[in-house]
Amino acid sequence: MSAINISKNNFDDEVIRSDRPVLLDFWASWCGPCRMVAPILAEIAAERPDVKVGKVNVDEQPELARQFGVSGIPALVVMKNGKITNQAVGARPKSQILALL
Repeated sequence: MSAINISKNNFDDEVIRSDRPVLLDFWASWCGPCRMVAPILAEIAAERPDVKVGKVNVDEQPELARQFGVSGIPALVVMKNGKITNQAVGARPKSQILALL
């Protein structure tokens, strides 16, 4: 699977009602650390069918960024059953991202 672009329009269906944990990546195209994390998240999306990886562009979805209190990016948020179970801010190696799950 590949990462899914998350917007306010598909947030409820893709995240809140997801039948598996969701790893949300709050990012922006101008963010260097976001570009470093992107290939790692693509790998996780491909390797872990038990996890849904969603990408939220903070420039295009400022309401979602505000809703989650995102003040720095990349911000990674893990949600299970519609609730936040873990989160981290800043670029991280794959092992630390997997540990969030």
